Amino acid sequence: MKYNIEGDSLPVVTCNLEAGERMITESGAMSWMSPNMKMETVGGGVGKMLGRMFSGESLFLNHYTAMGGPGMIAFASSFPGSIRAFEIMPGRELVCQKSAFLASTSGIELSTFFQKRIGGALFGGEGFIMQRLSGQGIAFVEFDGHVKEYELGAGQSIIVDTGYLAAMDSTCTLDIQTVPGVKNMFFGGEGVFNTVVSGPGKVYLQSMPINQMASTIWPYLPVSSK
Repeated sequence: MKYNIEGDSLPVVTCNLEAGERMITESGAMSWMSPNMKMETVGGGVGKMLGRMFSGESLFLNHYTAMGGPGMIAFASSFPGSIRAFEIMPGRELVCQKSAFLASTSGIELSTFFQKRIGGALFGGEGFIMQRLSGQGIAFVEFDGHVKEYELGAGQSIIVDTGYLAAMDSTCTLDIQTVPGVKNMFFGGEGVFNTVVSGPGKVYLQSMPINQMASTIWPYLPVSSK
């Protein structure tokens, strides 16, 4: 499979497949494709379906296979931001925010990632459940806004405001930190808790979380009369 990511703030990834190659994608993520791409909707068992539901994904996945020759399929971003390609393999798994998975080659496994620490689970901004991408292949992940990468060494950490954590290597850990001082906590405008990501591993931060954008424009939206 060969791919090309185009576009600036509204990107699209175009995948060119050899005969028999297959892509996995979220329900409704396909944007356009060649006529010989065959679609099959797969649930994958009750456990996996429930796990996808809790991690913010649809219950079913679509499999697209190039039949009788080379095929083409494209997946567009659903929000202004970035599409990143990650090479996933044993020992190089990725943990990402809910609804980040866009598409992948057939060797990628989607599963639920539970926070090990109850503090990070309840107050860490990304919630109790995130996504884990494992297996072998290429995964395309969708982020909100510009993406900034940091390489954390063992013992190094970074403090992240709610929603700005896009993804991290599975070797990283999450915890929470209370904003110091009652005045800062209630009048500082930064909330009560921050997420602390510790290395070793890479951290991917996004500049425009969709929930942050929604809360910013909400006061300017007209209220419909009943």
